[in-house]
Amino acid sequence: MMKNLKTGYFLLIGIFSVLITSCEIQENFEYPYSGSTGNLGVNAWEFIQANDSLVLLEAAIERVGLESSYSSMDAKTFIAPTNSAFESYLATNSYTSLEDVPLPILKNTLNYHIVNEVVLFTDPELADSNNPIAYDTENGQIMFLSHNTNYQGIVNQGTSMQWTILTSNLVPTNGAIHVVPSIVFYSAPAADLNVPDPSVKTDTIYPKHDTYINGGSSSGVNYGRDILMKVKNVTGNGDFDRKAYMMFDLNEFDTEGVITDVRLDMAVKFTAAKGVSMNLFAVNDTLWNESSLTFDNATLPTGDPVTSITTTKISTFAFDVTDFFNSLPKRQSVSFVLDGQPGSDETDEFATKENTSLNAPMLIATIASGNNVLNLETNTGFTVASGETFVLNSEVLEVTGASAADIIFTLEQGPQNGWLIRGADILKTGDRLTQQDVNAKNLVYISNGTGTEDSLVLSARDRAGSSLDSFSVDITIQ
Repeated sequence: MMKNLKTGYFLLIGIFSVLITSCEIQENFEYPYSGSTGNLGVNAWEFIQANDSLVLLEAAIERVGLESSYSSMDAKTFIAPTNSAFESYLATNSYTSLEDVPLPILKNTLNYHIVNEVVLFTDPELADSNNPIAYDTENGQIMFLSHNTNYQGIVNQGTSMQWTILTSNLVPTNGAIHVVPSIVFYSAPAADLNVPDPSVKTDTIYPKHDTYINGGSSSGVNYGRDILMKVKNVTGNGDFDRKAYMMFDLNEFDTEGVITDVRLDMAVKFTAAKGVSMNLFAVNDTLWNESSLTFDNATLPTGDPVTSITTTKISTFAFDVTDFFNSLPKRQSVSFVLDGQPGSDETDEFATKENTSLNAPMLIATIASGNNVLNLETNTGFTVASGETFVLNSEVLEVTGASAADIIFTLEQGPQNGWLIRGADILKTGDRLTQQDVNAKNLVYISNGTGTEDSLVLSARDRAGSSLDSFSVDITIQ
C-alpha cells in the first residue's frame, strides 16, 4: 500500500544496518513501500511518475527522451532532484522553463545524475564515514558518493561543490534512488590541487594617492585627509553616492622575474555585505592628487569594469587585475575607481594608505622565474556525435612541464557549434582552466546539434612564467 515517505535521511546503524526514518512527515512525497529494506516494488521511472515532488524531473526526462534509461532492467543508481531543485536551477541560469534549456545541455545534466552501478549506503565499501568513492556516470564524468558521521549521504564530498542527500537508499527494481534538493554537478576535487612552483615570489606596491569623492551637495568637497575610502551607489551622483580613487605607479614593481598574476587587496573597515557587485574600473587620468580631487573635477568611470567581486563579510576584498595589467602596452601609472553596483545602496569602507590600524591598498604581483619549458605533449582532438557530449581528458589534451594545477589555459576562442562546460559554468572567451581540470574530467564539450566540425583555441602558461602560443583543439561532429 502507499504510505508517506518520512523526511530526513535513512540512517546507517552499522555496516549492515537497515533503513529507518525520522519522525517528521515529508509533505507530498509518497511511494509504494515494502518492508524495512526500502524496496519500492516498481522501477525508477514508475517511481518518478508516481510522485508529485518529482514532476519536473519527469518532464525533463520526457523532454530529452531518457525514459528507457530509467525503466531499463540495467541496474543503476538514479540521483533524483526535486521540483525545487529544478526551479532553483532554472532561476540561476535565467531560464523561464524547462523548454528554454538547450536540449543537449539538459540531456547532459540528467545523464550526470545516472551512476553506472548500484550504490546503496548499506554497502560495506561505504561503511566508513567521510570516505568518498568515485563512480562513473552516464555522461562520462565522475560522481563521488559517501556519507558523513551523521550517516547523511553526500554527493561529491571533497570536491569544489558538494550536496547532502535528502533521502537515501530507495530501492526500485532496477537499482537505487537517492533524492537530492539540488541539481548536482562535478567540479574537480580541491584536495588534488598541487602547491605553486617554489620559485614563485611576490612583489607589493602601494598607492601614490588614494581618497574618495562624494556626489550631490558634497560634490565640491575633498576627502584627501580621511583615513577611510567610502563607497556607495544609490543614484550614481547624489548626496549618498561615493566612489574610491587610487593611483599606482606600476614601475615600482622591481622584483626580478616574470609577473604572472596581479591582485588588488583592499582592507575592509566595514561592509554591509548584501551580496552585490563591487566594481573596479580604470580611468585615463593620472594627473589628480588626493589633496584636490572632488566629485566635480574627477574623471568618472565609464564602460565595463576591469573586474568585479561579490560583497561578503570578509576582512579583505581581493580583485584580480591580471588581464588589465597584461593589456597595458608598458609599465605606467594607473588609476582605479571602486564603485558599488548601481542602485544597490550598500555601504562599504576601506583603509587608505594613511590608516594606521588597517593595511593600505596593495597591488600584489606574483613573480615567477620563467625557467620552465612547457610542451604540448598531446593534442589529438576528438569526435563527438551531433547533440551529444565529450568529456575532455589527458589522452586528447596534455601540456607538460609543470604540475597539472599550475598549467593554466586561457580560452582564446570558444566553440561555435556547442558549449564548453566546467561544473555548472558555460566557459566563454577569456576564461581560464587548468590541466588539472582536463586530467580530472572536469570539462565537458556539448554539441548543439549543428555543424560538422568545431574547435577550441587555447593558450597556456604556468605559474613560473613559461608559456605556449595559441593552438587549436579540433572537434569532429558526426
